[in-house]
Amino acid sequence: MASRLLLGSVIRNFSGPRGLTKVPKRWRSTPAAAQDCQDMLVNCPPTRTSNLDNGLRVATEDTGAPTATIGLWIDAGSRFENECNNGVAHFLEHMAFKGTAKRSQVDLELEVENMGGHLNAYTSREQTVFYAKCLSQDVPKALEILADILQNSKLGEAEIERERGVILREMQEVETNLQEVVFDHLHAVAFQGTPLGRTILGPTKNIKSITRNDLVEYIKTYYRPSRMVLAGAGGVDHNMLVKAAKSQFGGSGEPLVSEAPIPTPCRFTGSEIRVRDDAMPVAHIAIAVEGCGWESADNIPLMVANTLIGAWDRSHGSGSGNASRLATACSTDNLAHSFQSFNTCYKDTGLWGIYFVSTPLAIEDMVFNIQNEWMRLCTSVTEGEVERAKNLLKTNMLLQLDGTTPVCEDIGRQMLCYGRRVPLHELEARINCITAQNVQDVMMKYIYDRCPAVAAVGPVEGLPDYNRIRSSMYWLRL
Repeated sequence: MASRLLLGSVIRNFSGPRGLTKVPKRWRSTPAAAQDCQDMLVNCPPTRTSNLDNGLRVATEDTGAPTATIGLWIDAGSRFENECNNGVAHFLEHMAFKGTAKRSQVDLELEVENMGGHLNAYTSREQTVFYAKCLSQDVPKALEILADILQNSKLGEAEIERERGVILREMQEVETNLQEVVFDHLHAVAFQGTPLGRTILGPTKNIKSITRNDLVEYIKTYYRPSRMVLAGAGGVDHNMLVKAAKSQFGGSGEPLVSEAPIPTPCRFTGSEIRVRDDAMPVAHIAIAVEGCGWESADNIPLMVANTLIGAWDRSHGSGSGNASRLATACSTDNLAHSFQSFNTCYKDTGLWGIYFVSTPLAIEDMVFNIQNEWMRLCTSVTEGEVERAKNLLKTNMLLQLDGTTPVCEDIGRQMLCYGRRVPLHELEARINCITAQNVQDVMMKYIYDRCPAVAAVGPVEGLPDYNRIRSSMYWLRL
């Protein structure tokens, strides 16, 4: 299975007038509409949680739907690797579907296909996920298959050798996706010498040398019930899932406290990397500062600021009436092909910044406009802009939870990050509390006079010198 290289929360921003000082009527929520929205959020099915004796957490949201998604979210990813075994977490993801002690790969595929289900997995820097989509009546069977995959994979030598070639080809494909390449470079320079600076797939030399013992050791160390969350969404009966989980995972007698090593803090370093290739038609560039971790109180204001910057793509055909000032500048002055602001969170740190694609001659002007907008958010963002961004953020929050699989992912991720699932009405209330002053305070804390990390690939001669970029991270004026 291909890995999913998570880039964090990318909140997209769309059309609206420029330079708002107050919210237009069409963007204001009427009291009745606001009350309807609040009623809907409060009346969402509750997220029920249970803890097994061995530390496995079970969390579900039962909507009574005819289909369901269940999955295991594991607190293990490339951040928990070292220089020698970097890539082993992703390698294990590939090996999970290659047969178990009681099912061959063909038997596994036929069994899932015959019940109309779907298995998938992905690896990120801090999490590994295995999940199944199926009819609600097949949830116990899907859980039994997931448990068999995680606990009884054969990890045969022949399958390992075959997957080496598959992963090496996948690495070649990733290298053609310049956005992923730039973000890997960005992590490498932002978190130099730390586990977050390494790639998820690992270096080629590691893929060629990883052994079965490396895989088994990683499983023993990190694939422990106390580091797992069993999440379910859709037509999932909580009591039934808990009972099935006890049957499938409850017999290990493992202590509640995991003995796996705790990841060391990853230091952020302001620096840059440029991979110049003048044969490419456009440059791919990312600029970021250190953000906050999942549990930080600054996360919501950073999300609002992220929404204020927004995203834009000239192929969408939007005109000069964009609400995002940066989008307006790109549209009218042809500064970029596209851009997107991002807010990537990890346990104790993060990256907040922007990724854009631009022609060589427009790079300098694009960087100037980006930093000018950042400084404006630090000093003079308006209440009208913040109100609009909050509405967009809440809308995107709900749109991203459309379906059993996104809901299941939300449950699993939040249980690992927060130890609970944050109710939607609580999240809405936290967003509603944000003011323009909150945004300015957080921007001053994380952006103003901070050293950025810069990663650029392509014809990047026009990218200003790092010292110039650094000197534009503050304004010598009131």
